[in-house]
Amino acid sequence: MKRQIKHPHSQVLQEKLTYKVNGNNQKLREILLKEQGSFCAYTETCLGRTDKKEIDHFNPTLKGKPNDDYHNWFVIKAQWNNEKSNKWAKYQPVLHPTDPTLETRIIYDDGDYFANDSNDTEAQNLIQLIKLNDPDLAEERKRYISRKRKEISNSGMTPQAFFNLMIKEDIYCVRFIRAIENEFGIKLELYT
Repeated sequence: MKRQIKHPHSQVLQEKLTYKVNGNNQKLREILLKEQGSFCAYTETCLGRTDKKEIDHFNPTLKGKPNDDYHNWFVIKAQWNNEKSNKWAKYQPVLHPTDPTLETRIIYDDGDYFANDSNDTEAQNLIQLIKLNDPDLAEERKRYISRKRKEISNSGMTPQAFFNLMIKEDIYCVRFIRAIENEFGIKLELYT
């Protein structure tokens, strides 16, 4: 998982958009999704037309309260939202997805994520809360990276050129941004 960036000049903030409990939040969701480069904030898989996209209130206890704001909202796959919703109290304290230290506290290694410090409860709780090491998702990451290694080797392109072309031609084929960046030593430019 890459650290999520919240923009100080976001359209959400400029237009003073709020989350409407039981209301129409389509515009809010569209802006958040655009800011996330059309990727699920937690799984780092592209959210296409056929995916059910939901606004997750990272801290669900804030939903509908005055301090529920832009920094608590992320667009994620509905399945992840459903599975996370009942586990909040169990995984406290938890590292926030926007924390500037996230990528040093949660390490990616060969398809899996782990806390850099075994005593870092917040990092371990985030990994558990949003299921970063869900066995099926971790295996999918590993297979994806393996396939891309072969495709890059066969293409004769550099990893950077290969993924730049993928982003340009079909962004929905790009998955697992942090894994790509770590495994291939490149930087992807996806976010607005």
